[in-house]
Amino acid sequence: MIQSIIGTISVWAIPVFLLTIPVYGAFKGVKVYESFVEGAKGGFQMAIRIIPYLVAILVAVGMLRGAGAIDMLSQWLDPVLRRVGFPAEILPLGIMRPLSGSGSLGIVTELINVHGPDSFIGRLAASAYGSTETTFYVLAIYFGAVGIKKTRHAVFAGLTADFVALIAAVVVCRLVFL
Repeated sequence: MIQSIIGTISVWAIPVFLLTIPVYGAFKGVKVYESFVEGAKGGFQMAIRIIPYLVAILVAVGMLRGAGAIDMLSQWLDPVLRRVGFPAEILPLGIMRPLSGSGSLGIVTELINVHGPDSFIGRLAASAYGSTETTFYVLAIYFGAVGIKKTRHAVFAGLTADFVALIAAVVVCRLVFL
């Protein structure tokens, strides 16, 4: 029952979303296409301003992965997490996701190749990837682009949201797929 509801929602969510926004904008008298084009122009200018921040975060993530720090931390935390029902295979994804989208996608791809796309680990990895955010990337890029220097509360809020989303992914996947 739950899987059929989730299946129906997943099939219709994006088409409804993509149709609702322009229709609502047109209903409110907004020139939807012109607004989209203006936003795209602003996005290009923003991309030029954020390149230094992007390079910095990508170098930092590459250093962490290359040094093996993420694997070492996941091995250290493995015994504790197994006791609370958190699969150890997902921990590197939980650590990498706040840092890098491409790095965490690599972990998800590896988990799916090893365990299979229809396995519990494969489904959990995909759910965790989709429900969390690249917090430090967002802070470095977007806050850097607009000149915000004090990110202390945003870091805490973002990492808290990532933690809650990761736990929720585990709980929901256990309810739906086990």
